[in-house]
Amino acid sequence: MDVHRADERYPGGDPAAGITSRHAFSFGPHYDPDNLRFGALLACNEERLAPGAGFDEHPHSHTEIVTWVVEGELTHRDSTGHETVVRAGDVQRLSAAGGVRHVERNDAAVPLTFVQMWLAPLDPGGDPAYEIVRGIADSTPYAVPEAGAMLHVRRLTAGERTAVPDGAYVYVHVVRGEVDLDGERLGPGDAARVTDAEALDAVAVTRAEVLVWEMAGR
Repeated sequence: MDVHRADERYPGGDPAAGITSRHAFSFGPHYDPDNLRFGALLACNEERLAPGAGFDEHPHSHTEIVTWVVEGELTHRDSTGHETVVRAGDVQRLSAAGGVRHVERNDAAVPLTFVQMWLAPLDPGGDPAYEIVRGIADSTPYAVPEAGAMLHVRRLTAGERTAVPDGAYVYVHVVRGEVDLDGERLGPGDAARVTDAEALDAVAVTRAEVLVWEMAGR
C-alpha cells in the first residue's frame, strides 16, 4: 500500500481565473515519470471553481472521464449534444473514445468542488458516449467496463467499518472526513494505492465519504 497525502498533490489550474486544481498524477506541466498512472487510473484531480469560472471547450480522446461533485453544481456541455447540471451524489461519465469536446463551468452563485478521474480504456477508439447516474446509493458499485474498473462510493458514519474490494489495483480516495485503512490514517484529499488488495477494511474515524476504484490487472 502506497499512501499519497493531499499536500503532495501537484498544484495546477489558473487561480487568477477562479480555477484551483490539485493533481494526484503527472498532469500538464507537472511531469513525474514515476507517477504516470495506477492501474487504469490516469488522473485524480481535485478541482475548485469560483462562481462563473470554468474550462472552455477543449478536446479529449481515448479516455473514460468520471466526475464526482463534492459541493456546488457543475454545468457540462459536450459536442455530442449533452448539456447537464451535475450535483453532489451524481456520477457522471464521459467516454471520449475516438474524440469529443466539452465545456465544464460553475454557472451557480456558490463555489464548486469536484473530483475528476480519468481512466485508460482497454480498447481505444469507438464512438463517444455519455451517462449520468443521479444520487447513486451508498455501496452501489458503478461499472466502467471499458476500463475494466468499478467505482464504489461509501458514505460512513463515525466508527463504521467497510470492506475494501479485493483487486489487482485498488485506489482509495478520501473526499471528506477521516478513515483508518490498514493502520494508516487518511484525511481529506489523501489517497492509498493498493496492489493485490486482499481482506482490507476501512474504518471511519469521523463521518466520511470515500471513493474506491477496483481495477483489473493489465
